[in-house]
Amino acid sequence: MPPVRAGTGHRGGGNPVAAGRVGAYRDRMPDALYDHPRLAPVYDAFEPDRRDLDAYVDLARERGARRIVDLGCGTGVLALRLAGPRRHVTGVDPAAGSLRVARSKPGADAVGWVHGDARAIPPGSDVDLVTMTGNAAQAVLTDDGWAAMLRHVRAALHPDGCFVFETRRPQARAWERRAGDGVETAEVAGIGRVQRRHRLTTVDLPLVTFTYTYRFSADGTTLTSESTIRFRERDEIERTLQDAGLGVHEIRDAPDRPGLEFVVLAVPRGG
Repeated sequence: MPPVRAGTGHRGGGNPVAAGRVGAYRDRMPDALYDHPRLAPVYDAFEPDRRDLDAYVDLARERGARRIVDLGCGTGVLALRLAGPRRHVTGVDPAAGSLRVARSKPGADAVGWVHGDARAIPPGSDVDLVTMTGNAAQAVLTDDGWAAMLRHVRAALHPDGCFVFETRRPQARAWERRAGDGVETAEVAGIGRVQRRHRLTTVDLPLVTFTYTYRFSADGTTLTSESTIRFRERDEIERTLQDAGLGVHEIRDAPDRPGLEFVVLAVPRGG
């Protein structure tokens, strides 16, 4: 069957940072695997090991961050880990389906959830830390969308704030390790057994496209989602950050994926 195309959803409440409905800086609708009402609830089951987020929790502690925005928060795993006493955490995502999952989790009332993108963070918010993990940064495909996202983040940061994001190193050619069909299964509470098959569809650098097919054993339904991500070279990252009024404070390795990703810590330039 053709790929499922996810629609827009309603905006949630409880947001300490922003108000109003905004569009997606990704220049397209959210991928179905993040937004579709049957696919978003199974996402976490196929990503059970989130030790990759430990470094971001440590960074928030290291910087003494009190006002945090998790941009592209998905199902809220990191935002919920960051929430705590004396911290104001906001999770922002263009996929309403993922936000519905996030808001259903224990402790969700401690986080403000916003259906939107970087434009949902008002200029002058004095945010201490903006995080962008997983594929979120690579899902911004166009030059204009990327530049706009960086400008909005810069405008929202406190002068001593930090924007941290991860993006795969093009030289590592991560797509080659997923060139063949891969099949996984998971038992999802309240849903049953789900099979996920992923396939590399297109490599047209800097863009790489994958197709994901999900089969639900309970009723035999099959749903398909297509995802495209963009790979950026280090010099492009540094140049575009500078154009947006940000500077590279540090580029780290992902502790659980050494040599495979840039973990970029960017800070405001010019005070």
